[in-house]
Amino acid sequence: MDCEKTYERKRGTEMYTFNSRIRYSEIDHHGTITLPGIINYFQDCSTFQSEDIGLGAEVLKERKRAWVLAYWHVIVERYPKLGEKITVGTFATGFKGLFGDRNFVMKDENGQQIACANSLWVFMDAEKGRPTRPGAEDIKLYGMEEPLDMPYEGRKIAVPERLEDRESFPVRKYHIDTNEHVNNCQYVQMAVEMLPKDKRARQLRVDYKKSAVQGDIIYPKVAEEPERTVVLLCDGAGKEYAVVEVK
Repeated sequence: MDCEKTYERKRGTEMYTFNSRIRYSEIDHHGTITLPGIINYFQDCSTFQSEDIGLGAEVLKERKRAWVLAYWHVIVERYPKLGEKITVGTFATGFKGLFGDRNFVMKDENGQQIACANSLWVFMDAEKGRPTRPGAEDIKLYGMEEPLDMPYEGRKIAVPERLEDRESFPVRKYHIDTNEHVNNCQYVQMAVEMLPKDKRARQLRVDYKKSAVQGDIIYPKVAEEPERTVVLLCDGAGKEYAVVEVK
Protein backbone atom coordinates (compact mmCIF):
# COMPACT_ATOMS: atom_id res chain seq x y z
CA MET A 1 0.00 0.00 0.00
CA ASP A 2 1.24 3.46 -0.88
CA CYS A 3 0.76 5.69 2.14
CA GLU A 4 2.70 8.66 0.80
CA LYS A 5 1.30 11.92 2.14
CA THR A 6 1.74 15.14 0.19
CA TYR A 7 0.65 18.73 -0.13
CA GLU A 8 -0.89 19.49 -3.51
CA ARG A 9 -0.57 23.15 -4.43
CA LYS A 10 -3.31 24.68 -6.55
CA ARG A 11 -3.82 28.36 -7.23
CA GLY A 12 -1.58 29.25 -4.29
CA THR A 13 -3.51 27.10 -1.82
CA GLU A 14 -2.99 23.73 -0.21
CA MET A 15 -4.71 20.38 -0.34
CA TYR A 16 -3.38 17.62 1.88
CA THR A 17 -3.54 14.18 0.22
CA PHE A 18 -2.57 10.59 0.83
CA ASN A 19 -2.70 7.52 -1.41
CA SER A 20 -4.15 4.18 -0.43
CA ARG A 21 -5.90 1.06 -1.72
CA ILE A 22 -9.27 -0.45 -0.83
CA ARG A 23 -8.71 -3.31 1.59
CA TYR A 24 -10.72 -6.50 2.07
CA SER A 25 -11.48 -5.38 5.64
CA GLU A 26 -13.23 -2.27 4.25
CA ILE A 27 -15.67 -3.92 1.82
CA ASP A 28 -19.15 -5.41 2.18
CA HIS A 29 -20.87 -8.31 0.40
CA HIS A 30 -21.01 -6.22 -2.79
CA GLY A 31 -17.20 -6.25 -2.90
CA THR A 32 -17.07 -2.46 -2.56
CA ILE A 33 -16.14 -0.16 0.30
CA THR A 34 -18.83 0.70 2.83
CA LEU A 35 -20.10 4.21 3.56
CA PRO A 36 -18.40 4.20 6.99
CA GLY A 37 -15.24 3.08 5.17
CA ILE A 38 -15.29 6.21 3.01
CA ILE A 39 -15.89 8.39 6.06
CA ASN A 40 -13.02 6.74 7.90
CA TYR A 41 -10.70 7.64 5.01
CA PHE A 42 -11.84 11.26 5.22
CA GLN A 43 -11.41 11.32 8.98
CA ASP A 44 -7.96 9.72 8.72
CA CYS A 45 -6.92 12.26 6.10
CA SER A 46 -7.64 15.26 8.32
CA THR A 47 -5.96 13.46 11.24
CA PHE A 48 -2.83 12.82 9.15
CA GLN A 49 -2.70 16.49 8.18
CA SER A 50 -2.95 17.62 11.80
CA GLU A 51 -0.23 15.18 12.84
CA ASP A 52 2.10 16.25 10.03
CA ILE A 53 1.82 19.98 10.74
CA GLY A 54 2.45 19.48 14.46
CA LEU A 55 -1.14 19.92 15.67
CA GLY A 56 -1.98 16.26 16.27
CA ALA A 57 -4.03 14.57 18.95
CA GLU A 58 -1.31 14.41 21.61
CA VAL A 59 -0.34 18.06 21.12
CA LEU A 60 -3.93 19.24 21.50
CA LYS A 61 -4.50 16.89 24.43
CA GLU A 62 -1.59 18.47 26.31
CA ARG A 63 -3.16 21.87 25.67
CA LYS A 64 -6.61 20.53 26.65
CA ARG A 65 -8.02 21.41 23.25
CA ALA A 66 -9.74 19.42 20.49
CA TRP A 67 -11.45 19.91 17.13
CA VAL A 68 -14.84 18.18 17.36
CA LEU A 69 -16.96 17.36 14.32
CA ALA A 70 -20.35 19.08 14.34
CA TYR A 71 -21.71 18.28 10.87
CA TRP A 72 -21.10 16.03 7.85
CA HIS A 73 -22.47 16.21 4.33
CA VAL A 74 -21.08 13.34 2.27
CA ILE A 75 -21.85 12.64 -1.41
CA VAL A 76 -20.88 9.28 -2.94
CA GLU A 77 -20.71 9.10 -6.74
CA ARG A 78 -19.65 5.46 -6.71
CA TYR A 79 -18.28 2.94 -4.22
CA PRO A 80 -14.75 1.79 -5.18
CA LYS A 81 -14.13 -1.95 -5.23
CA LEU A 82 -11.58 -4.19 -3.55
CA GLY A 83 -8.01 -3.39 -4.57
CA GLU A 84 -8.73 -0.05 -6.24
CA LYS A 85 -6.07 2.61 -5.78
CA ILE A 86 -7.41 5.86 -4.40
CA THR A 87 -6.25 9.33 -3.41
CA VAL A 88 -7.90 11.07 -0.47
CA GLY A 89 -7.61 14.82 0.02
CA THR A 90 -8.71 17.47 2.48
CA PHE A 91 -8.38 21.21 2.97
CA ALA A 92 -9.80 23.93 5.17
CA THR A 93 -12.21 26.32 3.44
CA GLY A 94 -12.68 28.84 6.22
CA PHE A 95 -12.47 29.68 9.92
CA LYS A 96 -15.01 31.86 11.68
CA GLY A 97 -15.36 32.36 15.40
CA LEU A 98 -15.47 28.98 17.12
CA PHE A 99 -15.81 27.01 13.89
CA GLY A 100 -13.78 25.65 11.00
CA ASP A 101 -15.08 24.44 7.62
CA ARG A 102 -13.35 21.61 5.79
CA ASN A 103 -13.85 19.79 2.47
CA PHE A 104 -12.83 16.26 1.55
CA VAL A 105 -12.45 14.44 -1.76
CA MET A 106 -11.72 10.86 -2.84
CA LYS A 107 -10.48 10.12 -6.37
CA ASP A 108 -9.64 6.97 -8.30
CA GLU A 109 -6.27 6.30 -9.95
CA ASN A 110 -7.47 8.11 -13.10
CA GLY A 111 -8.19 11.26 -11.12
CA GLN A 112 -11.97 10.84 -11.32
CA GLN A 113 -13.90 11.92 -8.24
CA ILE A 114 -15.49 9.06 -6.30
CA ALA A 115 -16.83 10.92 -3.26
CA CYS A 116 -16.69 14.33 -1.63
CA ALA A 117 -17.78 15.94 1.61
CA ASN A 118 -18.29 19.18 3.45
CA SER A 119 -17.87 19.35 7.21
CA LEU A 120 -18.12 21.77 10.12
CA TRP A 121 -15.85 21.53 13.15
CA VAL A 122 -15.95 23.30 16.51
CA PHE A 123 -12.85 24.04 18.60
CA MET A 124 -13.32 22.80 22.16
CA ASP A 125 -11.83 23.45 25.57
CA ALA A 126 -11.60 19.79 26.56
CA GLU A 127 -11.15 20.58 30.27
CA LYS A 128 -14.23 22.79 30.51
CA GLY A 129 -16.20 20.84 27.92
CA ARG A 130 -17.29 23.89 25.96
CA PRO A 131 -16.37 25.66 22.70
CA THR A 132 -13.54 28.18 22.68
CA ARG A 133 -12.12 30.42 19.99
CA PRO A 134 -9.00 29.01 18.27
CA GLY A 135 -5.92 31.18 18.18
CA ALA A 136 -3.86 32.00 15.09
CA GLU A 137 -1.47 29.18 16.01
CA ASP A 138 -4.38 26.72 15.81
CA ILE A 139 -5.39 27.53 12.25
CA LYS A 140 -2.57 29.23 10.33
CA LEU A 141 -0.72 26.05 9.33
CA TYR A 142 -3.83 24.51 7.76
CA GLY A 143 -4.06 27.18 5.08
CA MET A 144 -7.27 27.61 3.10
CA GLU A 145 -8.63 26.75 -0.32
CA GLU A 146 -11.74 27.62 -2.31
CA PRO A 147 -14.66 25.28 -1.44
CA LEU A 148 -15.44 22.33 -3.69
CA ASP A 149 -18.08 22.72 -6.38
CA MET A 150 -20.73 20.60 -4.64
CA PRO A 151 -24.22 21.13 -3.17
CA TYR A 152 -24.17 22.83 0.22
CA GLU A 153 -27.06 22.36 2.62
CA GLY A 154 -27.65 23.90 6.03
CA ARG A 155 -26.70 21.99 9.14
CA LYS A 156 -30.28 21.56 10.40
CA ILE A 157 -31.94 18.32 9.27
CA ALA A 158 -35.75 18.32 9.12
CA VAL A 159 -37.06 15.61 11.44
CA PRO A 160 -40.34 13.87 10.49
CA GLU A 161 -43.19 13.97 12.98
CA ARG A 162 -43.67 10.21 12.98
CA LEU A 163 -40.74 7.98 13.91
CA GLU A 164 -40.53 4.30 14.72
CA ASP A 165 -38.71 3.22 17.87
CA ARG A 166 -36.03 0.57 17.31
CA GLU A 167 -34.29 -1.69 19.80
CA SER A 168 -31.88 0.11 22.10
CA PHE A 169 -28.23 -0.90 22.54
CA PRO A 170 -25.27 0.12 24.75
CA VAL A 171 -22.20 2.08 23.74
CA ARG A 172 -19.35 -0.44 23.55
CA LYS A 173 -15.59 -0.03 24.02
CA TYR A 174 -14.96 -0.21 20.26
CA HIS A 175 -17.21 2.83 19.72
CA ILE A 176 -14.88 5.08 21.75
CA ASP A 177 -12.06 7.28 20.38
CA THR A 178 -9.14 9.11 22.00
CA ASN A 179 -11.46 11.83 23.30
CA GLU A 180 -13.31 9.13 25.34
CA HIS A 181 -16.44 9.78 23.27
CA VAL A 182 -18.19 7.78 20.56
CA ASN A 183 -16.22 8.26 17.34
CA ASN A 184 -17.90 10.32 14.60
CA CYS A 185 -18.03 7.41 12.18
CA GLN A 186 -19.53 5.04 14.74
CA TYR A 187 -22.74 7.09 14.74
CA VAL A 188 -22.90 6.59 10.98
CA GLN A 189 -22.37 2.85 11.40
CA MET A 190 -25.18 2.77 13.96
CA ALA A 191 -27.51 4.57 11.54
CA VAL A 192 -26.54 2.34 8.59
CA GLU A 193 -27.65 -0.66 10.66
CA MET A 194 -31.16 0.82 10.65
CA LEU A 195 -31.44 1.09 6.84
CA PRO A 196 -33.44 -1.32 4.70
CA LYS A 197 -31.42 -4.25 3.39
CA ASP A 198 -29.13 -3.39 0.48
CA LYS A 199 -30.02 0.32 0.43
CA ARG A 200 -26.95 2.11 -1.00
CA ALA A 201 -26.57 5.63 0.30
CA ARG A 202 -25.68 8.33 -2.21
CA GLN A 203 -25.85 11.23 0.21
CA LEU A 204 -25.41 11.43 3.96
CA ARG A 205 -25.88 14.29 6.38
CA VAL A 206 -25.15 14.08 10.10
CA ASP A 207 -25.85 16.75 12.71
CA TYR A 208 -23.93 15.88 15.87
CA LYS A 209 -25.76 17.16 18.95
CA LYS A 210 -23.88 15.80 21.98
CA SER A 211 -21.29 13.15 22.77
CA ALA A 212 -22.16 9.65 23.95
CA VAL A 213 -19.70 7.79 26.19
CA GLN A 214 -19.13 4.17 27.12
CA GLY A 215 -22.03 2.78 29.11
CA ASP A 216 -24.64 5.11 27.62
CA ILE A 217 -27.66 3.46 26.01
CA ILE A 218 -28.60 4.49 22.46
CA TYR A 219 -32.30 4.62 21.62
CA PRO A 220 -32.76 4.76 17.82
CA LYS A 221 -35.80 6.29 16.15
CA VAL A 222 -36.31 5.83 12.40
CA ALA A 223 -38.50 7.42 9.73
CA GLU A 224 -38.67 6.02 6.18
CA GLU A 225 -39.70 8.51 3.49
CA PRO A 226 -39.74 8.07 -0.30
CA GLU A 227 -36.57 10.11 -0.84
CA ARG A 228 -34.73 9.65 2.43
CA THR A 229 -34.32 7.79 5.71
CA VAL A 230 -33.91 9.77 8.94
CA VAL A 231 -32.34 8.14 12.00
CA LEU A 232 -32.27 9.77 15.43
CA LEU A 233 -29.80 8.32 17.92
CA CYS A 234 -31.10 9.39 21.32
CA ASP A 235 -30.56 8.99 25.05
CA GLY A 236 -33.18 7.62 27.43
CA ALA A 237 -34.84 11.03 27.76
CA GLY A 238 -35.20 11.36 23.99
CA LYS A 239 -32.42 13.93 23.61
CA GLU A 240 -30.41 13.43 20.43
CA TYR A 241 -26.79 12.42 20.24
CA ALA A 242 -26.94 12.65 16.44
CA VAL A 243 -29.47 13.17 13.64
CA VAL A 244 -28.64 11.23 10.47
CA GLU A 245 -30.23 11.66 7.03
CA VAL A 246 -29.53 9.15 4.26
CA LYS A 247 -30.63 9.55 0.62
